[in-house]
Amino acid sequence: MWAIYSCFLCLEKPHKPHHGGGLIFNPEFKHDIEGWTLFGHGAMKEGRSQDGNRTAEGKLIRGGMAIAKHGCWSLLKGGMVARFSGPVEILFECKNTKVDTWVDNVSLQQFTHEEWRSHQQKSLNKVRKTDMRFNVTCNNNTPLKGANVTIKQITSSFPFGCGINHHILTSEAYQNWFASRFKFATFTNEMKWYSTERAEDKENYTISDSMLRFAKENGIAVRGHNIFWDNPKQQPSWVKSLSRRALQKAAAKRINSVVKRYSGKLIAWDVMNENLHFRFYEEKLGENASAEYYAEAYQLDPRTRMFMNEYNTIENTRDVNATAVNYVKKLEQILSYPGNKGMLAGIGVQGHFGPGHPNLVYMRSALDILGSTGLPIWLTEVDVERGPNQELFFEEILREGYSHPAVEGIIIFAGPEAAGFNVTTLAATDFKNTPAGDVVDKLMQNWKTGTKEITTDTKGFAEVSLFHGDYNVIVTVPKTNDTTTVGFTVTGDNKGAGPEVFDIHMASC
Repeated sequence: MWAIYSCFLCLEKPHKPHHGGGLIFNPEFKHDIEGWTLFGHGAMKEGRSQDGNRTAEGKLIRGGMAIAKHGCWSLLKGGMVARFSGPVEILFECKNTKVDTWVDNVSLQQFTHEEWRSHQQKSLNKVRKTDMRFNVTCNNNTPLKGANVTIKQITSSFPFGCGINHHILTSEAYQNWFASRFKFATFTNEMKWYSTERAEDKENYTISDSMLRFAKENGIAVRGHNIFWDNPKQQPSWVKSLSRRALQKAAAKRINSVVKRYSGKLIAWDVMNENLHFRFYEEKLGENASAEYYAEAYQLDPRTRMFMNEYNTIENTRDVNATAVNYVKKLEQILSYPGNKGMLAGIGVQGHFGPGHPNLVYMRSALDILGSTGLPIWLTEVDVERGPNQELFFEEILREGYSHPAVEGIIIFAGPEAAGFNVTTLAATDFKNTPAGDVVDKLMQNWKTGTKEITTDTKGFAEVSLFHGDYNVIVTVPKTNDTTTVGFTVTGDNKGAGPEVFDIHMASC
C-alpha cells in the first residue's frame, strides 16, 4: 500500500512532508529541482514564495495527481495498492494552462498490510474506546481494596446496521435473524417514491408503515431512504414524462407526504439520492433543485439529520463525478442555500465495492477529505460483489470504516438469501451463516467489550479500557459477598483527556 497525503484544506504555508518524504527524492526542493524532470510541453523552474519557501513551479511536472485550490496551499491525499514492482511516477497536472502549479513537500510512503492493520487498531482504540477508572468506596468513604468488579456491556453506541426489505414482514425466521443482530436499518426500496406511489395520486405506505412498526417493536432505528432519487431511470414511471410544472407539483406532494408521515420517527433522511452522478431534478427544475428540497425537508423535519448519499466516493478512484472534493463542493452548495442554515447535515457514502481487492488507501484518503468538513460520515450501503476472497475484502472494508474517526455509523446492504440478497449474502435459505455472515458476527463481537472481571487496588481503583456504550457493573465485597449493581454509559466525551472516573459507593463493607 502506498499513500500520498491530502485533506480538503487551504493552508497559508505547506506542511512538512509526512514521513520525511518517504520514497520521494528531494521532497522539500531544498536542492533546487534536482531529481525532478519535465513532462509534456510545460515549463519548469525553481521558484520562491513570498515567505521564502522554495518550490518547484511548472504547468506539468512529474509528481502526483492533485486538484489544488487557488491562492493557497492545498494538502492533497491519495493512494494505491501496488500489485507490481518498479519506478513510480506521480503526475501533477493543471488543465488550465493560464495558471502556474506550485508544488512543495511531496511524500510517498509504503505500508505493509501489518502496518496498515496496526494503524487501524490504534485509531480504533482512540476513537471507539475510553479508559475507565472505577473508584469504589465503603460507607465511611474509605477505599475498598480487593473488591471484585464485573463489567458487562449491554449495548454498543456505534450504529452498525443492515438493510432490510419487505420479506421481513412475512418471515418469522428473517425477523428473528435480523432482530437478534441489528439495531439499525435502512429499507432497501420500500420507502422510495416508486414504491409508495406506483400510480399517480395512489399513495400506499402499507409496507413501509409495517416495516417501521416492526423496527420500533424491536428497538431498531431506521434511516429514511430516500425522498428523491436524481437518477432519471429510478423515477416512478408516470413521473418521467411530466412537464416542469407538473413535476414541481408532484414533487411537492411527494416530499410533504413522506416527510410529514415519518417526521420524528427516523434518524436520517437521504434527501436527494446520488445527485453527483445524476441531474434529473436539476435539468427539469433548475440548478438549485437539490438545495431547495433539502430546505423543504429540513423545515418539515428539523430534528432529523439530512444526508447526501452517493456511490463511488470511497470505492472508485476513476469515477471523477463522485470524488471527495466534488462531494464537499456539492454539499457546501446545498448548505449555503437560503433556508438551510442550521440544518443537521450528514455525509453518506454507499460503499458498493467490486470483486477485486479494495483500495483501502484511497478509501481512507477520501474519508479524510470528507471528514475535514467536521460532519458525521456514514457508510450507508456497504456490500462487495461475489468473487474470490469476498469475505476477506468485506472484512477489510468494514474494519477500515469502523476505525476511521470521522465515521459515525455503518449500514451494510446485505442479508439472507431468502430475502433476495445476492450481492453479499449473510445467511443461506435456512438462515445459517455464510462466510460473509461469519465476518459480520465476528466483527460485531470484536467491537464489544464483553464481560470484564477486575479487582480494585489498595486505593479502591480499578481501571479498564471499554468500547463506548451502555454497561452494568457489579461490585462484590470479598468478605461479605454483598453486591451492588449500577448502570453507566461510556461516551468518550473526554476526548482522551485521561480516564473517565466512575464512583461507586457501597452501602455495606
